[in-house]
Amino acid sequence: MHDIRLIRDNPEAFDTGMARRGLSGVSGEVLALDEDRRAAILAAETAQAEANKAAKSVGAAKASGDEDEFNRLRALVAEKKQEIAALNDQAKAKDAALTELLMGLPNLMYDDVPDGEDEEDNVEIRRWGTPREFTFAPKEHYDLPATQDGLDFETAAKLSGSRFVVLSGAIARLHRGLAQFMLDVHTTENGLTETWTPVLVREEMMYGTGQLPKFGEDSYKTTDGWWMIPTSEVTLTNIVNGLTVEEGYLPRRYVAHSQCFRSEAGSAGRDTAGMLRQHQFEKVEMVSVTKPDESEAEHARMTRCAEDILERLGLPYRTVVLCAGDIGFGARRTHDIEVWLPGQNTYREISSVSTCGDFQARRMNARMKPAEGGKPQFLHTLNGSGLAVGRTLIAVLENGQEEDGSVTLPACLHPYLGGKTRITAEGQLV
Repeated sequence: MHDIRLIRDNPEAFDTGMARRGLSGVSGEVLALDEDRRAAILAAETAQAEANKAAKSVGAAKASGDEDEFNRLRALVAEKKQEIAALNDQAKAKDAALTELLMGLPNLMYDDVPDGEDEEDNVEIRRWGTPREFTFAPKEHYDLPATQDGLDFETAAKLSGSRFVVLSGAIARLHRGLAQFMLDVHTTENGLTETWTPVLVREEMMYGTGQLPKFGEDSYKTTDGWWMIPTSEVTLTNIVNGLTVEEGYLPRRYVAHSQCFRSEAGSAGRDTAGMLRQHQFEKVEMVSVTKPDESEAEHARMTRCAEDILERLGLPYRTVVLCAGDIGFGARRTHDIEVWLPGQNTYREISSVSTCGDFQARRMNARMKPAEGGKPQFLHTLNGSGLAVGRTLIAVLENGQEEDGSVTLPACLHPYLGGKTRITAEGQLV
């Protein structure tokens, strides 16, 4: 959420930032609501002062025997009470409308975020690895002989509908091993604290990280009012919801392996084949909560944590900065890491690492007490996939495929697979 004082002080700069998001004239609507709210508050305070003054005079009028003045003042006090109640209701309504408006506005981007309309305008900043040259036409993951018994979309469709999958045998074990490998690297080498959180959350937690109010259709809500998390960013970030922490408490670096649930409401017809875009999937998510002056360095650090996983797996990738037209609602800057998928002959997103500044902290009312004293400051929050487990599974399968239908597995995964090194064309780990 945005600081209303900054919008009051520099509406032109705010509108310039919103214009990069495709929104125009936003400050006018915000400031009009803010002015109405403040006018109602001032009117209520003025009416309260008048009521207090009249109430003090009631006793004096009664003591003096001036019945007419006593009745007039008593009626005035009653009238002012009604006026005050109405003005307070008006101020509350304006405040709620202002909060709703501010909650629905995206974050301001950093100046170095490139302009652009969509993913075609994202800017590549580095590339690692060289895509393998195959002596045969590489297949997509769901067409590989090695996966025919391990990826079952038909049974999943019977159980749940489209965009679900049943994993079994070697594929299920590989999927599990990938998640364990990522967690081990992040906790033992990258200094992240492993965390296990619920997948059902209260509605205010979804507001805290920005999934609500605008993107409710992208997630699932239960009949009891809980929301199913689209990513454990929601739970990990909201650990500091409503807290004011000491400066020495920071930074906090969390990692969690969780189920994630997305309705994919805005992606009809996209990536319907295979398991690239599912309603239920798993991610190893990283979240950092930092001091304001450390979030820039933390963004670079988190990006490297995600890239390192791909390098250990030997998977070629490229890192891009998302342009203004492709960046997410709550981010000030986002690095997308795209892994090479030979079956599609292209790079596909496998991680987004975003720095949000104090945008989420304001929504959560999460602050830090400076060590040297002074007014508490809003925290900075960051999040990123480290990595999406299902998409990493796809990349390992496609990049490791052999002409005989088998799949050669990365050496770093062998300890997680009982020393097995490949999946045969018949789907067996050997």
